[in-house]
Amino acid sequence: MKLSQTDIDRALVYMGSGGRDTSSLMPLVKECSDRLSEAVSPLYIYRLFPLLRTRRGLEVCGTELILTGNSISEHLEGCGSCILLCATLSSGADKVIRQLEAYDMAAAFVTDCLASSAVESVCDRAEAEIRERLPRKWLTWRYSPGYGDLPLGLQRTFLNVLDAQKRIGLNVTDSDMLVPSKSVTAVIGVSDSEIVRSRRGCTGCNMYENCKFRKGGDHCGAQSFT
Repeated sequence: MKLSQTDIDRALVYMGSGGRDTSSLMPLVKECSDRLSEAVSPLYIYRLFPLLRTRRGLEVCGTELILTGNSISEHLEGCGSCILLCATLSSGADKVIRQLEAYDMAAAFVTDCLASSAVESVCDRAEAEIRERLPRKWLTWRYSPGYGDLPLGLQRTFLNVLDAQKRIGLNVTDSDMLVPSKSVTAVIGVSDSEIVRSRRGCTGCNMYENCKFRKGGDHCGAQSFT
C-alpha cells in the first residue's frame, strides 16, 4: 500500500501540526511512509444485515450481535439495515512501530500517526465500494464500538459475525482491543430515504465540540462522505 498525500496530510494533523510549517519534518515523514508502505497488507471485509429494533437494542438479524445504547439508536434512526465493516493494515504496521520504539521514538510516533491515517483510507476505500454497490441507498458515517455509549465489549461478537479472525486475521484481546492495533470495526447505517446531514458528517459525532481536527479545518477521516 503506497500512502497518498491525503494520508500524509491527515497524519500531520494527528501529530498536532496545527497549520505550522512542517517542512523540516517531511524527510522523516517520507522515510517513515516508505517503510510503512512496504510493511502493510491492507484488508477489509463487510456485510449487509437487516436491523430489528427491540427492547434490548438494535438486533443485527441472523446474528448474536445486538447494538445497545442511545447513541447508536439515534445514529441508525430510519435505517432498516446496516453494514458491518472490519478493516486492518495487518500485523506489519505493529511490527514496524515496535521496532522503531526500540531506538527512535520520534520515528515511531510519526509512523504510528501515518498508520492511523492509512487505516482510515482503507475504510474510505471500502466505503466507496459499498456506495457503488448500493447506489440507491443513503448511508450514515461510520460508527465504531466505543463511540458514545456503544459498548467496546461488542468487539468480539462483531468479529465473530464477520469471521474476521479467519478472513483478515483480525482478533480482539480480553480487554476488547483490536489486534493488529491499526484496525477498525464500524457500523454504517443503510436507509431507503435521505438521512439527515447530521448523521452523514461531523456534526453528528459525539466529539464534535472538542474535536481538534475540526478546529483545524480538517476531519478525522471517519466522515469522508457527506
